[in-house]
Amino acid sequence: MSSRRLLLAAVVVALVVPAAAGSSPSQTPVVDAVTLVVSGHGWGHGVGMAQWGAYGYAKHGVTFDRILAHYYPGTTLARTPVTTIKVLLVEAARKVTVSSADAFRVEDGTGAVHRLAAGSYPVDATLSVQTDPAQPARPLPGPLTFLPGKSPLALRNPYRGTFTVSATGKQVSVLNTVAIESYVRGVVSSEMPHDWPLEAVKAQAVAARSYALAHRRGDAFDVYADTRDQVYGGIAAETPVGDLAVAGTKRQVLMYGGKVAQTFFFSSSGGRTADVTDVFAHAKPTPYLVSVRDPWDTYSPYHDWGPVAIPGANASKLLKVAGVDGLRPVPAAGHAKSFVVTGRNGDVTLNAGDVRRALGLRSTWVTAGVLSLSRPAGAAVAGSSVTIIGKATLVKNPVLEQRAATATEWQAGPALSIQPDGTFSVAVAPAETTLYRLSAGTIKGAVLRVVVAAA
Repeated sequence: MSSRRLLLAAVVVALVVPAAAGSSPSQTPVVDAVTLVVSGHGWGHGVGMAQWGAYGYAKHGVTFDRILAHYYPGTTLARTPVTTIKVLLVEAARKVTVSSADAFRVEDGTGAVHRLAAGSYPVDATLSVQTDPAQPARPLPGPLTFLPGKSPLALRNPYRGTFTVSATGKQVSVLNTVAIESYVRGVVSSEMPHDWPLEAVKAQAVAARSYALAHRRGDAFDVYADTRDQVYGGIAAETPVGDLAVAGTKRQVLMYGGKVAQTFFFSSSGGRTADVTDVFAHAKPTPYLVSVRDPWDTYSPYHDWGPVAIPGANASKLLKVAGVDGLRPVPAAGHAKSFVVTGRNGDVTLNAGDVRRALGLRSTWVTAGVLSLSRPAGAAVAGSSVTIIGKATLVKNPVLEQRAATATEWQAGPALSIQPDGTFSVAVAPAETTLYRLSAGTIKGAVLRVVVAAA
């Protein structure tokens, strides 16, 4: 049981409905209003290259190879023999439309090649294609591989390489087989701003190329086209700086122990990256995915962030922990490996990455305070004294505010005498149903309603 509930259980409060005879004080039901107040450093999982830190290094004249050596210590640059990659553009759709501004071709599953006039060709699970403009579309043996002519193929947006359309049941998928360098051109400026220093973008190009090759699935396709791997936008995502970065690092990847390195990257470290074992559940120690200082992350607008408010009720729902009224990172400094969540039924330890995703935190390097108010359940008698128990930790200058339920403007409530552990109690005597909340700067806590029974 949390300290505020123990304290509240001992408080005698005048209620319209008295406690049941024989009930113990520790069982006194309470009404809570809890808000977690979270501040932190950086944005992202924290493993590998911090993009804002790379930006800072490049601004200070550090070349891409030295940037990579800093974030992935012990790796070496090498030239990959891989020339193409298979990207899953569409996983399951009822219909797709393949188009081109110039004449192109489609090869069916038997190897027969059919010429297509410039234009758009809808394809559903029947794999029907209008190969003759004078005839309706007819089914072709699958899978179908669309081959570009003078212009790139498009699937809403244009892409280099070929499209392979396959049918499964009533749905189709689309695979883009593309040169590895063209793929990286479609990734690098989707993952890093195109107006950043060239050496930073070069580092991103090598990291993107390495990440893709290290994570190839090798079955029906190699990589996804979204955040499950890397964001790949095709030709629409290409930029002059991105193209220069790809050309300037052609076919280069990072290697470690004879294998392509798993070059995780993210936005902002807050000043230090994280060890892979502290972030990803069940991850094995990896010599080049360790915590390193990141002095130039200070360029990041998210180097320090917060405070942000998370209603306790929301946290309880998202974390599946009843009555959340506290969140403690472990270890207390740096990127957390886990969080101890204090709830109605005691403490629960959860993986830090899971908590970050569930609560939408920018990173796992956080401090978490709390603004909470509690009162005994039930309605109060008009004018009688009601004791509110509260807690305010890791916030600046908390004050109690109040307003009648029928009013719209908040006013200052009774002054608080806060103990070193952040707890306090305050007596109020509302004449009508009144709302109370804790305020700390821009953060407004959850509202506690004290119901006053009609006379």
